[in-house]
Amino acid sequence: MAAARPKSFAEREITITRVFNAPRERVFKAWTDPKELAQWWGPKGFTNPVCEVDAKPGGALRIVMRAPDGGEYPMKGVFQEVVPPARLVFTNIALDGEGNHIIEGITTVIFEDQGGKTKLTLHTGGVATVDYAAAYLNGTEAGWTQSIDKLQALLS
Repeated sequence: MAAARPKSFAEREITITRVFNAPRERVFKAWTDPKELAQWWGPKGFTNPVCEVDAKPGGALRIVMRAPDGGEYPMKGVFQEVVPPARLVFTNIALDGEGNHIIEGITTVIFEDQGGKTKLTLHTGGVATVDYAAAYLNGTEAGWTQSIDKLQALLS
């Protein structure tokens, strides 16, 4: 008999599409180079004192976002697909201070060439595994939109 899936408190899925005035190799690098990723990942005002990226299938992703108030929000993931410069698929797991999973999800990023520009399509979803993480999921779209805005600024 299969184990029952743990009760989830909330689920969220979003898709964001944006066109960047940069070649897709450049946009892909901004997602896979830890120095670049640290400059734009997270909502406006957040920094990333820890940003580790091993962009290969099975490779790890580890980021600690620091909010303007000093609060830290760690996450980890594992790359499932890395197809330069066209596609990234990785798990995204938000952690509490003790390393327990509070949100579990998966993110797919597609990079399409559009005559020297790049159409980026991000699809991400997550499931809260603790009740208080449901509030974080409500901010998913705003957080990713602000991150993509910061990426746009980095690439311009």
